[in-house]
Amino acid sequence: MQTTEPKTKETIRDVWNKRPLIISGPCSAETEEQVLQSARQLAATGMVDMFRAGIWKPRTRPGMFEGIGAKGLPWLQHVKKETGLPVTVEVATARQVENALHFEVDVLWVGARTTVNPFSVQEVADALKGVDIPVLIKNPVNPDIELWMGAIERIAKSGTKQIGLIHRGFSTFGNTDYRNAPMWHLAIEMKLRNPGMMMICDPSHICGRRDTLFNVAQQASDLHYDGLMIESHVDPDKAWSDAKQQVTPGKLKEILESIVWRKEDTNSEEFHAVLEKLRQQINHLDDELMKLLGERMKVADMIGRYKRENNITILQTNRWNTIISNAFDKGESLGLSKEFITKYFDAVHMESINHQKKIMDE
Repeated sequence: MQTTEPKTKETIRDVWNKRPLIISGPCSAETEEQVLQSARQLAATGMVDMFRAGIWKPRTRPGMFEGIGAKGLPWLQHVKKETGLPVTVEVATARQVENALHFEVDVLWVGARTTVNPFSVQEVADALKGVDIPVLIKNPVNPDIELWMGAIERIAKSGTKQIGLIHRGFSTFGNTDYRNAPMWHLAIEMKLRNPGMMMICDPSHICGRRDTLFNVAQQASDLHYDGLMIESHVDPDKAWSDAKQQVTPGKLKEILESIVWRKEDTNSEEFHAVLEKLRQQINHLDDELMKLLGERMKVADMIGRYKRENNITILQTNRWNTIISNAFDKGESLGLSKEFITKYFDAVHMESINHQKKIMDE
């Protein structure tokens, strides 16, 4: 049995900087034996860098299992002592932060239901003042990128130096292939706004079921994420929470071994030469598109003046429906998705309307 001493702060920094960073463990800490068995098996894979377990569980409705509470924190200390894995838990209140720090939790994370509430984030931030501990921040449960940014700013103002992001998907109305739609464009926007800040993906909460975990994890690698948080349980089907999205440590190892981990760059001169030629083609095409869009808006201006002279409304619903229908037909043959076509033409249409509104106001 492995009996490694707990990680030091310096070692925690080393783990924090590892790429890809793999965090795994059960959705909820249920019993001490369940936690320890999970940790032992995950450590034995040699592929897990940090152990996670839900101690406090914010649930949608009362009566559901809401976590074992602070009595589970000593179990995590045992995990550190026996396996050497650093441990991380979700916190949502100042008291939870204090309890986690008292039991030497190595990394904290702010959950999706907390990120959505600035008052709760601020309470956590206030409790972190003067504390040197890394903090991960999950995206808010609803697709609001500014709330995510606000949480970063609040935690940063507490003096926290090591902040990372967790993309766990967003709640959407209606049937979907995901428990929480990934909405990759929002996560990409956060990466662009926060260059250099760690971003890891949580396929468990995006998928909500174990059979699609690999596909989402591979997409995250393709988009140059810095790691993954995947839930793992020694007996997933009997888990007290989120049973369908958890995998055994053995299955987790299979998933991790199957992922093709992409790199952002290479030293190959040939690669860079070919890529530069292709990028120049993209630049040329982008210039042509901008010129064409400029010409399109000039025609929209002419239409606006003609409508004004004849007292005709700006919005022409039938005309717009025809444009979109034709675009879908042509776009399919060009390999363009309906989602892209819709977003593109919506943007172009709104710009045309804005041009015509200015003319109407002249």
